[in-house]
Amino acid sequence: MFIGEFKEKSTYTRSSKTGKEHTYERYKTYCSFRCDSCNIEFIRERGKMDPNRLNNNVFHVCTNCDAKKFAQRKGVERRQIWDLPASSDLDISKL
Repeated sequence: MFIGEFKEKSTYTRSSKTGKEHTYERYKTYCSFRCDSCNIEFIRERGKMDPNRLNNNVFHVCTNCDAKKFAQRKGVERRQIWDLPASSDLDISKL
């Protein structure tokens, strides 16, 4: 689950040709997520992610969990919903 974004400021110092020290700042944007598999919160750098994945329409899995195993489990859940007959009285939101 996508939670939000935040920026982190880093300050660096460089020396010019004349030997003067100058400080400058750089900002990195990080995204905060909640793992859909183990429910822990984790962060990733925004520049290293696909912008289309920065919403709750897709699943997010942390580095501690096996993403392929999670995807297989979600596929089984979807297949169970698709195989239900139309006349079934089961609520699909509970599957």
